[in-house]
Amino acid sequence: MHSVTSLQVTQAMQTVHSTHDMLLIALYAFLGAAAVGLLGAGTLWLIRRRSLTVSLAVVAAVAVTAMLAGTLAVAWAMFLSSHDLGVVTTVVAMAAVVSLATALLLGRWVVARSRALTLAARSFGDGGDFAAPDGAATAELAALSRELQATSAKLAESRDRERALESSRRELVAWISHDLRTPLAGLRAMSEALEDGVAADPDRYLRQIRTEVERLNDMVGDLFELSRIHAGTLALSPSRISLYDLVGDALAGADPLAREYGVRLVGDRIEPVPVEVDGKEMSRVLGNLLVNAIRRTPADGTVAVAAERSDTGVVLSVTDGCGGIPEEDLPRVFDTGWRGTHARTPPAGAGLGLAIVRGIVEAHQGQAAVHNVPGGCRFEVTLPMARA
Repeated sequence: MHSVTSLQVTQAMQTVHSTHDMLLIALYAFLGAAAVGLLGAGTLWLIRRRSLTVSLAVVAAVAVTAMLAGTLAVAWAMFLSSHDLGVVTTVVAMAAVVSLATALLLGRWVVARSRALTLAARSFGDGGDFAAPDGAATAELAALSRELQATSAKLAESRDRERALESSRRELVAWISHDLRTPLAGLRAMSEALEDGVAADPDRYLRQIRTEVERLNDMVGDLFELSRIHAGTLALSPSRISLYDLVGDALAGADPLAREYGVRLVGDRIEPVPVEVDGKEMSRVLGNLLVNAIRRTPADGTVAVAAERSDTGVVLSVTDGCGGIPEEDLPRVFDTGWRGTHARTPPAGAGLGLAIVRGIVEAHQGQAAVHNVPGGCRFEVTLPMARA
């Protein structure tokens, strides 16, 4: 019994000594590796602006050197023989050579892929599209290529929109100049005739002057409204309004113009759906759509107004008898200054009415669209449903 107890005590003491030795080995290895790691971190900070190849080489060197430093620290503490220390050092040195070579190869490959990506990205500055370089890439570089491709597509769309807007601006300036020059020339001639006393019918001249002045005033008002829309300063005062009342007021306001053009207004499909809109601005939307439809519908034609619920909200529509719009022109109908090839005469306006429609509708979080229908086209305004 006594011998068994002594054996257990001996084993326990050996276990304690073994655990103590392992802790000392771990401590010496950690201190040696930590010293090299701190030195490597400082080196990486100093070369942070250098090539990735150099950084990878430093990382590989730090890993191998840290292992060697830890081994040497343990060897010094454990008093390994010179033969054993030489063997360990040789093994670590061979590992260092292989690690450095692998790091250099990886670094050169990553740098080459990065340079190819840089050259491909320079196409942005030249106004071209981004094309990802061929060949395999790391997950990060592949993700960057996809982001650059998406950005390239967005930039291409932006350039197209910018060119279209610039073209619209040039057309608008040309048409506004033409539309202003014509009435101003007429006003000048009529005022000179009245001043010289050679007007055969002064009252008719005065009525014509008033008409031209009102037309110029409407044009300036449209320009001011459009400038507020583009500047994002269009202030809305929404209130709960029934579509039935809104459309009814718009039809009553457009009725004199419809009678002048011999066009019949129809509004028998109006649902009394409540909407939260700015009554003044939405009346302008309906007024612009009705005026546009009446002017392009031949005499004895019909302009129909409808308002109904849909899955996306409330749809207001104005259908005319203009004969349709060419398919290639449909995307430009709501552009600033667009009037179509058949609408370049002064009564057609300055091409601002539909642009104002879209701006006001989008300010109400809605959408404006146009579609061709048999005999004409249908303008639709979709508005959000009023909250219950």
